[in-house]
Amino acid sequence: MRNSQNIFTFRSFRVFLISASLFLCAISCGSSKNVSKTKKNTPAKVIAKDNLRSLDSNFSGKISDDIVELLKDAEKYLGAPYKFGGDTSAGFDCSGFALKVFNENDVKLPRRSSDQAEFGEDIRVKEIKPGDLLFFATSGGSRVSHVGIVHSVERSGEIKFVHASTSKGVIISSLHENYWNKAFLHAKRVLQQI
Repeated sequence: MRNSQNIFTFRSFRVFLISASLFLCAISCGSSKNVSKTKKNTPAKVIAKDNLRSLDSNFSGKISDDIVELLKDAEKYLGAPYKFGGDTSAGFDCSGFALKVFNENDVKLPRRSSDQAEFGEDIRVKEIKPGDLLFFATSGGSRVSHVGIVHSVERSGEIKFVHASTSKGVIISSLHENYWNKAFLHAKRVLQQI
């Protein structure tokens, strides 16, 4: 009888550990800090197609050499795996990826995405340029739980960003994708651009 109780307790503990691990993965780079209650950006227009917001930039200029180098550093990690708490090429979470890329360019960012969201200058969607940071609420609500680095702005105004995705590792995504469009919160500029 005692042996079967030990097996039951071990199984319960194992189920608890697996459940806790899945929960942590689901919240990704989540934080417990709410985004400031002050309005960061003017509300974006909603596009009828899939009820997506119009999240396009007016940027069409050149980027500085510093931004070019930052983006090269980000691109060299494309394909690196996702790892909760990771900040090396062996595995990144979203804020660890942003931290690593900016550190390689002599810019010190805080570790957590919620703290990164308080760093730098607030910018409107129409002002977004490559090298800016984008913040998302991937768990719903208004809590910052994900960060990406703007990679490019297409001629159409479509904003593409590089980030550490929980399912695919370091990839390039678009604010025109339904998931990211709905989760987008605001943008920040960390590097001064010419």
